[in-house]
Amino acid sequence: MSSAPVPKRELANIGPIQQLKSGRLPRRLPQLIFGLYLYGASMAMIVTSGLGMMPWDVLHSGIIKHLPLTFGTIVTITSFLVLLIWIPLRQQPGLGTVLNALLIGPSLDLTRLFLPQPDELWWNIALLIGGIILNGVASAMYIGSQFGPGPRDGLMTGLSRVTGRSIRLVRTLIEVSVVIVGWLLGGIFGLGTALYAVSIGPITQFLLPTFTVELRPRQQTKD
Repeated sequence: MSSAPVPKRELANIGPIQQLKSGRLPRRLPQLIFGLYLYGASMAMIVTSGLGMMPWDVLHSGIIKHLPLTFGTIVTITSFLVLLIWIPLRQQPGLGTVLNALLIGPSLDLTRLFLPQPDELWWNIALLIGGIILNGVASAMYIGSQFGPGPRDGLMTGLSRVTGRSIRLVRTLIEVSVVIVGWLLGGIFGLGTALYAVSIGPITQFLLPTFTVELRPRQQTKD
């Protein structure tokens, strides 16, 4: 006698109020906050390795060469433009979308205070590879908490949902595309950038089912 298949845990595209009403907050909130901290920490590791920026930062570093704006301002403007793309995708924002913008930067700065500057190549490589893997873990954690992704990850999950393509494929295509555009604009590109672009999608795809928290189903209203 065969057992019934285990239902697949999927990401819910719901609004911020429903996200808070969907239960399991003692599990989801710590996972969201810790995942965002780890995301900033992983960025610090990649930056400190000196072997290349993350793909979106290649784009930001290219844009800054053509506009009289600070790096942080360009990051903010890019986030706003990406959020506009959410509209036709009907991607819902949430608490995670807001906290993404508020927590990742400070966690990056805090982690860099404790990271020694590498003097040997093996340490640079270890920081890069460890940072990429940790970034995949952190992405899966905070996205899987179901409080809404950040602007760039929301673009990924929205396109995946609309097109029916895998997270792995969609994220890889996005990362490669922004690297190419950033490089054409004169952005800083390195070996670590290429490694991140081709590996972060598969890592996130592999880990996301583990960290996706199943939400409480909506109550059915009686006629």
